Amino acid sequence: MKVENNNQPALDLFSEDQKYIIGEPIRIIFQNSDNGYTVLLVKIIETNESIQEKEIGVVGYFPSVHLYERYQFVGKIKNHPRYGKQYEIQQFRKCLPQTKAGIIQYLSSDLFPGIGTKTAEKVVDTLGENTISMILDNPDCLRQVPKLPEDKAMFIYETLMKNQGLEKILIALSDYGFGSQLAMKIYQAYGDVTLDIVQDNPYQLIQDVEGIGFQRADELAKSLGISGKHPYRLQAGCLYWLNENAMNEGHVFLNENDIVDSVKGLLSTQGHQIEDSELMHEIRVLEEEDRLVLEDGNVYLPELYYAEKGIVSNIKRLSEQTDYQNEFSEAEFFSALGRIEEKLGMQYASSQKDAIQKAIQSPILLLTGGPGTGKTTVIQGIVDTYADLHGISLNPKDYDEENPFPVLLVAPTGRAAKRMSESTQLPAVTIHRLLGWKGGSGYERDENNPIQGKLIIVDEMSMVDIWLANQLLKSLPDKIQLVIVGDEDQLPSVGPGQVLKDLLKSEAIPIVRLTDIYRQSEGSSIIDLAHTIKQGHVPKDLAKQMEDRSFFSCPPSQIVNAIRQVCDSAIKKGYTTKDIQVLAPMYRGNAGIEAINESLQELFNPPSEQKRTLQFGDRLFRIGDKVLQLVNNPDDQVFNGDIGEIVAIFTAKETTDHEETVVVSFDGIEVSYLKRDLGQLTLAYCCSIHKSQGSEFPIVILPVVNSYRRMLKRNLLYTAVTRSKEFLILCGDIGAFTYAIEKRTDENRNSHLADKLKERLNVSVDTDMAVKGDDDLPFPLEEDNIPFPLPDENRKEPLSSKIEDIEPSVSSPDVNPKHV
Repeated sequence: MKVENNNQPALDLFSEDQKYIIGEPIRIIFQNSDNGYTVLLVKIIETNESIQEKEIGVVGYFPSVHLYERYQFVGKIKNHPRYGKQYEIQQFRKCLPQTKAGIIQYLSSDLFPGIGTKTAEKVVDTLGENTISMILDNPDCLRQVPKLPEDKAMFIYETLMKNQGLEKILIALSDYGFGSQLAMKIYQAYGDVTLDIVQDNPYQLIQDVEGIGFQRADELAKSLGISGKHPYRLQAGCLYWLNENAMNEGHVFLNENDIVDSVKGLLSTQGHQIEDSELMHEIRVLEEEDRLVLEDGNVYLPELYYAEKGIVSNIKRLSEQTDYQNEFSEAEFFSALGRIEEKLGMQYASSQKDAIQKAIQSPILLLTGGPGTGKTTVIQGIVDTYADLHGISLNPKDYDEENPFPVLLVAPTGRAAKRMSESTQLPAVTIHRLLGWKGGSGYERDENNPIQGKLIIVDEMSMVDIWLANQLLKSLPDKIQLVIVGDEDQLPSVGPGQVLKDLLKSEAIPIVRLTDIYRQSEGSSIIDLAHTIKQGHVPKDLAKQMEDRSFFSCPPSQIVNAIRQVCDSAIKKGYTTKDIQVLAPMYRGNAGIEAINESLQELFNPPSEQKRTLQFGDRLFRIGDKVLQLVNNPDDQVFNGDIGEIVAIFTAKETTDHEETVVVSFDGIEVSYLKRDLGQLTLAYCCSIHKSQGSEFPIVILPVVNSYRRMLKRNLLYTAVTRSKEFLILCGDIGAFTYAIEKRTDENRNSHLADKLKERLNVSVDTDMAVKGDDDLPFPLEEDNIPFPLPDENRKEPLSSKIEDIEPSVSSPDVNPKHV
C-alpha cells in the first residue's frame, strides 16, 4: 500500500533499500516504563512494505511516544499467533518539518512551552532550513540568534534532545550493531551522554550494561580505532579478568603475575605482543583511579577488598563484647536447660549441651557439623534456653515495631528460612529480607540503620558470599549475640569468597563442631553415605539395596526414562511433586536438567483442556507446574532458588497490562509475571544441585553419569545426598559416582579473610570448643527395618512398603533397577 502524504513527503532517514512505515501512533496499547518496551497502534501514512491495512500494531523499545506525532519506523513484519500482523521495529525517528514555515510552527508548538512564534522565527531566520539538525549537533549555534536569552536557548536544545536526541542515539547504536533492546539498556545507563561514552571508551559498557562482554566491547572498540595496546583496552582486560574469576571461580583477589599472564592471552586476539610491564603499568593506573586495590602483590576489585576488610572489622567489633560470659552462672544455665528438657520430654547429649552453653556465653559462636549431627536440635535449644534465662516470650504476637522480637532467625534462601521456621516454630526470613534489600538501590539496613534484636542465628552459612556476609555483619548492632551455623563440606557460595570456611580456618571466634551422629541411630544409611563421601571414601555398599536408599545402573541414554519410571512409581504410592525432587549438575545433554524436566512435566502435569498453557521461547508453562525462581526479586520477596507452583495463566485481554501473565504461588505468596519476564522462571521437577542448597526433600533422585564429568566433585555429590530426608535413589554409572567421590574439592578460592582475622584479632589460643566424636567412617549401619512412611504431612501411620516399591520396572537390558 502506498498512501500519499500531501503535507509532508517521506523522509530519507535511513538507507534506500530499507523497508519503512511512516505513521502516527493513535493509541498506546502497552508501555513498560522500566525498559521502554512499547506496543502502539499506528495509523499508516506512507510505507513501502506490502501492507494493505490502514492501521498496524508496532512493537519495540521506545522512550516516550507522542500520539498523533509523525514517526518513521524501520523494521520487519511478523505474524503474532495471537495478535496477528505486527511491525517489529529496529530503528525509528520522529519526522521533522523540512520547510522554514514548518520548523517555525514546530518550535512554537505546545512541545516548546514559552517559545512563541516571534522567537521561533528569529531562530529559523538565523539558522535556516537545517535549524533542528544544527542545534542537535551543536547547541552553541543558538548564540548566533540575536537577543536570544541563554535560558531559552538551553530550553530549546534540551527539549529537542528530549524529543529527538534519543532517536539519534538509538540509530547510532544500531549502526554499531546493537539491537533495539540492548540499545535501550545502554541509553538507560548513560542518558544523553551515551554516544560520548560509547565513542570515548566502549569498554565502559562491560561494567555498566548487562549483556555486554569483553569480546563485544573489543569489537566495537576496534571499529572506533581503539585497539592493540591502547590503555583503555589493557585496563578493560584486567578488570574483566578479575570480575570473571570472582563471579565464575569465586576468587576474592588474583595474584598480579597471574593476571598479567592471563590477560596477555586474552588480548592477543588482535595479533599484538603485549609486554608484562605495559599491563603492570595499567594496573597501577587503575589503582590510582581507585578502580583496583593492590595489596602485597595481589589485586582486588574494590568492592571485594572492602567487603573482606569490613567482615574483619565487624567480627572484631562484635567479638569485643564482654557482657555475656558471666551473665549467668553455670547453675542458672543448667537449671534453665533442665526446664527446657522437661518441657520437651527429651535430654540433650553432652556435646549439644556444650554447644548451647557456649552460644549463651559468647558474643559470636560458629556451630558446624554434617547431616544428622543435631544442628537443628541445638538451634532450638539455644533459642529456648536464651528465652528462659532472659525471661522473654517467644510468641511474636507479644511484640510490635516499638518492641521488636528479640530473636532473629535467618538463612540465605526462602526454603532454608522455611525449614528453620518449621523446626523452631518461630518466624524466620531470608537475609535479604531482614536487611531490606531493594534491588539496584541497595539495602535499607547498614551500620547507620542497624537491625533490631538481641540474638541472631544465621543458618546455611556456606551459601553466603563475601558481599552478603559483609552487609549482614555491618548491619548488626553492638549489643547482639550472633550464632553462625553451617556445614563446611557443602558447596561454597555461588558468589565470591568462602566465608564459612575462612571463619573456621581462622579460629578467631569460638567454634563448636558437632561430630556425633544421631540420625544414624534411627537407621539412616543416607547419613552414613554422606559422611563416607565427605571423607573421600567410596562405600562398599554403594550399590546395595537399603531401607532408605537404592542404586541402579543406567546409561545416559536411559536416564530420563528411568527417572520417569521412578517418579511414576512414587506417584502410585501417593507421593506428590512436592515430595519428589530430581537433582542433576548440568542443564544440557540427553541426561541434563532440561530433558528431565520436559519428561517429568508430561508425567506430573500432563496437558488437558482444563489447564491453560503459555509458550515462552522453548519453554512451555502450564497451570500446576512446579517452577523455580532464577533471580532475586526483592519487591515481591521471592529469591533465587525459591520453588513455587503456577496457579493461574491469564490472556492479554484479561489483564490491565494487556499482556499474557503467569501467577506463581511461593508457599502462599502469589507473584505475577508478565510474559516477557518469564525468563525468571524454569521448570523445577529437576533442578541443579546448586539451586537445591538450603532445601530438603522427602525423596531425592540423583542421576550421575560420565557426561557430567566436568562438573563432578566430592562436595557437589555430598550436597546432593544431604538434600534427602527420607529416601535417596541413585542412578547412572557407578564409575561416575566413584570419580566424583575421589575428586578432591579443595577449591582454594583466593581469600585472605582467615589470615586477616587471625592478625586483627591476635589469635593465639585454640578457640575450637568441639566435643569430638568418632570420625572413623564408615559407621556401622543399624539392622532395624524402617517402615516406608505415608506420603502426608503428619507421617504418623507406618506403611509396610519399602524403597523398592518406588523403583522403576524397566525392561530394557540397559537398565538394572536393583543392583549393578
